[in-house]
Amino acid sequence: MKLDGAAAVVTGGASGLGEATARALAARGVKVAIFDLNRERGETVAAELGGTFCEVDVTSDDSVDAGFAAARAAHGQERILVNCAGRGNTFKTAQRSRETGEISHFPIDQFERIVQINLIGTFRCIAKSAAGMLSLDPMEDGERGAIVNTASVAAQDGQAGQAAYASSKNGIVGLTLPVARDLRKDGIRVNAILPGIFDTPLFATARPELRKQLGDSVPFPRRLGKAEEFASLVVEMCANSYFNGEHVRLDGAIRM
Repeated sequence: MKLDGAAAVVTGGASGLGEATARALAARGVKVAIFDLNRERGETVAAELGGTFCEVDVTSDDSVDAGFAAARAAHGQERILVNCAGRGNTFKTAQRSRETGEISHFPIDQFERIVQINLIGTFRCIAKSAAGMLSLDPMEDGERGAIVNTASVAAQDGQAGQAAYASSKNGIVGLTLPVARDLRKDGIRVNAILPGIFDTPLFATARPELRKQLGDSVPFPRRLGKAEEFASLVVEMCANSYFNGEHVRLDGAIRM
């Protein structure tokens, strides 16, 4: 796919993996719209890229619709969608307190929230973006667009306390191939990345010894992943027209 001059939407684009992706696409001449809840940071990044910021909550149909309308008014119909918006939490499915003996279970509303953001929010943006892409004239090979979703190695190696997060990310892996098949006749490709432990704002305030411990757990290279390395794979998935229906681990060979 020819990237220069194309329009893109990056959800969660105000920080971390999303911000790195927005910057990498802009460096290739892509007109980028950032969807995020962090208006202050999102507007700053968008201004630096010559792009557009849209305050969007991916759990809301109305908010996502308004975001796409604003992005398309600024840049035209997007040919690229990158879903990076996501959240995590940690609760055991059920447990007994060692101190009090009190028994509790995973708060169901917290499970639902993670699934709403990570899985349903991702699919909401896919469906609405793909519908817009159908209006585009096809490019070489009949291609109209490319979609890249962010899953996690937790989709395959979920840890204790990650029932909501891991299942939501596994759902993203599970929808990749069927959605790619849904959209094949219209020339829209769909792929997913399963990042491992990356140096994102989540770890910015972590203790140095914890950062070193996490980095040392990666077989090679023995460090946290760089957001720019994630963004590089996003760009390749968009540019390489034979990349379709795949989910790819990007994790330095770590197995949790």
